[in-house]
Amino acid sequence: MKFQAVKGTRDFYPEDMAIRNWITEAWRRVSLRNGFEEYDGPILELLDLYRAKSGEGIVSELFHLTDRGDRELAIRPEMTPTLARMINARAGALPRPIKWFSMPRLCRAERPQRGRLREFFQWNIDIVGLDDAVTDAECIFVALDFFREIGLTPADMVMKVNCRALLAALLSARGFAPPRHAAIFAVLDKRDKLPPEAFAEAVEKVCASAGERETLISISQARGTEGLEIVARAAAGDARAESSLARLRSVLDLLHRMEVGEYCSFDMGVVRGLAYYTGTVFEGFGRGGFSRAICGGGRYDQLLESLGGPPMSGVGFGTSDVVIQELLEELGRIPSQARTTRRTEVFLIDAAPEMFDAVLVLAARLRRRGVGAEFSYRRQSLGKQLKQASAAGALRVVIVGEEYKARGHLVVKDMASGRQQEIPADAFCENPCM
Repeated sequence: MKFQAVKGTRDFYPEDMAIRNWITEAWRRVSLRNGFEEYDGPILELLDLYRAKSGEGIVSELFHLTDRGDRELAIRPEMTPTLARMINARAGALPRPIKWFSMPRLCRAERPQRGRLREFFQWNIDIVGLDDAVTDAECIFVALDFFREIGLTPADMVMKVNCRALLAALLSARGFAPPRHAAIFAVLDKRDKLPPEAFAEAVEKVCASAGERETLISISQARGTEGLEIVARAAAGDARAESSLARLRSVLDLLHRMEVGEYCSFDMGVVRGLAYYTGTVFEGFGRGGFSRAICGGGRYDQLLESLGGPPMSGVGFGTSDVVIQELLEELGRIPSQARTTRRTEVFLIDAAPEMFDAVLVLAARLRRRGVGAEFSYRRQSLGKQLKQASAAGALRVVIVGEEYKARGHLVVKDMASGRQQEIPADAFCENPCM
C-alpha cells in the first residue's frame, strides 16, 4: 500500500524546509528587534476554551478528540485563546504592556484552498495591557517591517486600516440598532471576497429597506483620503463617531511618522470577521494577481475578560507561512539563499586515501569552532571530490596532501576567485576565514 500525506498538509523536504526557515527566521528577527518576547503553548487545549471564545459553531472548524479521561480536547486552530489563557494565569505578575510573539504550528478542519491549508505555521504578534493609538500603530508597523524585510514594496502590497468602533457609531447614528451590527459586520467583511453581485445580495439580506441598502453600500465604499473625508462629514455631531475617527486619524498619522504610511490606506470595507475585534482593524493585501489577504488583526478589548481574566485591552495580528510563500513565489521574490539547504564553508579533500584520517581530524576541529565542514564519504579522485565540493556550494576547498604530510600545511582554494594558497593547518583551524 502506498501512503501519501494527508490532504491539506505538507511534507518539508530539505529545499522546502530551507524556505520555511527563511520565512520564520525573518519573523523572529523582526519580532525581537521590535521588542517582543517569544512564547509558545501546547498543541492541545480544552475544547471549551474555543467554545468560550467563538461559540459552539467553532467545533466543526477544528480537529477535536476525547482523551482517556473523557476530556474534550482540540488541536489548536489559532493562538489567541492560548495567549489569553496564559496571560490570565499570571495577569497580576506580568509587567505591562505585554509584548509577545509566537510562531506555532496550527491545524484547522477546513477545505484546503489557495493560501489556506489544514496545517500551517502562523506568526502572531500581540501587545496586551495598553489601549493607545501608539500600540495600534506599532502593531501595524511590525507587520510592515516584516514585509519590507522580505523585499515587498508599496507596489506589491497594501495595508488597509479601519476602526470597528467608528463603523458601529456610524451605523447606530443611521438607525441600525446594535443587535444588528454583528450580521452587518459579517457582510461588509465580504466586500472584497465576493463578486459584486453576490455582495449586493448579501447586503440585501441584512437590510430592511432600500434606504438602508444604499447606506450600507455607501459606507462600505469609503476608502482612501477622499473616503476618510466623507466619513468625517458623516461623523460630524456624533460624539462616539468623532472620538473613534480621531483615534483612527491618530493611528494613520503615527504610521506616516514611522515612515510606513505609503503602505497604508483607510478602507471602511475592512471589518475583520472575528467578533472580538472592537477598535482599529487592519488587513494586508497583495496587489496585482495576488489580491488576497496576507495578514490581518486588530484591537480587542473584552477577549481576556470573556475567558476568565481581568479587563485588559490588546491588539495583535497573524499571518501564515503558506500565504507568504505563495505571494513571494508569485512575485518571484524568494532569493536563492532562501533555497539553500545547507551551509558548507569548507570542503576537505584527501589527496590520497591515507590522508583521510587527517581529514576527519581537521573536520572535527573546524566543526567545534562552528565552521560548516564537509568531506566525501567515498575515496575517489581529486577531480571528483572537487566536483562534489562545487555541488555542495562550498566557499573554500582544503586539500590535505603531501604538503600536510611533509610540513603540516594545507592547500586552501577559494572557490569564488580560484585563488590557492598554502597555509599551516593549525593557523587555518584557528582562523578558517583567512
